[in-house]
Amino acid sequence: MLRRTKIVQIALAITVLLATAAILGTAVAQRAAVPKPQDKLALGENEVKQLLLLMDTDQSGKISKQEWMKFMEAEFDRLDKDKKGQLDVKELTQSKLRVSHPVNVGK
Repeated sequence: MLRRTKIVQIALAITVLLATAAILGTAVAQRAAVPKPQDKLALGENEVKQLLLLMDTDQSGKISKQEWMKFMEAEFDRLDKDKKGQLDVKELTQSKLRVSHPVNVGK
């Protein structure tokens, strides 16, 4: 009888260990499936480089106030569909940055 009790205790212990291992394995798999948060600045870096190349007409690697203003004026004029000198909500929500010439980011 004592031997049967030992076998039951060992079987119970093995069952508990297997269940614990299964639970831990599931937790590790779930944690691995969650994507790591990316640096928000790194996400927009490519777009910033493209804007720099669009605005930097003298190719100095920097944007002067004159280059900035010229680019922004051209964008305003492009967005101002009704040519009233003002942008409304509809014009702004329909806006998307268009590249007028190919941009090589690997400068």
